[in-house]
Amino acid sequence: MSEIDALDAAVAAIRKAAPAAVPRVGIVLGSGLGGVADAVVDAVDIPYGDIPGFPKPGVASHAGRLRLGTLSSVPVAVLQGRAHAYEGNPMVDVVRPVRVLARLGCSMIILTNAAGSLRAEVGAGRLMLITDHINGTGLNPLVGPNEPALGQRFFDMSAAYDAALRTRLHGAATAEGIDLAEGVYYWALGPSFETPAEIRAFRTLGADAVGMSTVPETTALRHMGVRVAAISGITNLAAGMVAGSALDHAETMTQGSAMAGNLTRLLSRFLTGWTDAA
Repeated sequence: MSEIDALDAAVAAIRKAAPAAVPRVGIVLGSGLGGVADAVVDAVDIPYGDIPGFPKPGVASHAGRLRLGTLSSVPVAVLQGRAHAYEGNPMVDVVRPVRVLARLGCSMIILTNAAGSLRAEVGAGRLMLITDHINGTGLNPLVGPNEPALGQRFFDMSAAYDAALRTRLHGAATAEGIDLAEGVYYWALGPSFETPAEIRAFRTLGADAVGMSTVPETTALRHMGVRVAAISGITNLAAGMVAGSALDHAETMTQGSAMAGNLTRLLSRFLTGWTDAA
């Protein structure tokens, strides 16, 4: 089966399960941030296991469910959890869910993740708007034969994170009294956390936060011409920045859950009055 056939099969299954849903905006929720989906009204839930070709997330905090409904009166498709490359998933599987959202009709997709901060002044509990990224893995979801029906072989990534969407998000943050940082995201493969020496190297390269997702999805979506915005929930200061501290996933979950309320308010305000031309 070609990737186009796989995408078509997934779209057909979703439309059969929720025939009235016509999403315009997609949202991907990272570790600890699944509570944002609770704000979606008139919701229809579809487990990933019921969608052909959808990989099941291996992280316990990722629900593995597509929620269709509305947020701030805008039709949305929310992916509650994602599969990661560090779980051994082929890259084509990692990005298939966001490709499906695009083929369902989402003209813009907001990606979220949990990340460690490389800046002492941007500590746990802050949201950081991603302005650019560094791919530190050597992996790319577009390696292999190109699918012309999805996009061209070579394409521009100089504006991967849409400037107009970032401006709108900053406006929403100001209106909600949310202190929204911004910076460059470094994609490290994981699943082990980084060493202090790696963090020093990433900072030298210009990174402001580090995490284990988002970049492949952004790459695949820009290949398709879909507008992208991305937000990191800062769960900790990175390795070596706090003497005597050890990183663990429980801290990621605790801080992620605490930030879900602010993220919900931010996205709700951002979508208020949204049109595809915004």
